[in-house]
Amino acid sequence: RAREMQQSVPPYEMLPAEVTMEELPRSTTVMLEEPPKPPQPPQPPPRDHLVWSLFNTVYGNVCCLGLLAFVFSVKSRDRKVLGDYSGALSYGSTAKYLNITALVINTIIAIIVITIVSLLIAGAIRQMQSATYMGNR
Repeated sequence: RAREMQQSVPPYEMLPAEVTMEELPRSTTVMLEEPPKPPQPPQPPPRDHLVWSLFNTVYGNVCCLGLLAFVFSVKSRDRKVLGDYSGALSYGSTAKYLNITALVINTIIAIIVITIVSLLIAGAIRQMQSATYMGNR
């Protein structure tokens, strides 16, 4: 390393006789080299949640949230193909939150429908039992 430093220093030159030290500019230039950075481990590509968005679009498209999630998933995949990982991460995150919202709303609706149907069936069974009981009297 010391030899490399010596080779990079310019050779010594004598000042011409007509130039004095007072006439020369008084400045010093210091060149610093940054040490090479260690290689970064490769980052995994951002997720686009395309399959999840497709299922939400097909099986439970409440308020078009599944369709919006699908659109953002496709945009995320396009950004990833172009190499814009920050844009892909942003679109993928939006698709993820839309998918979560659609899933929660679909689950709530399914629970409400199952509850209403079971109450209707229970009421119909009671009606039939009471009619049978009244008929046997």
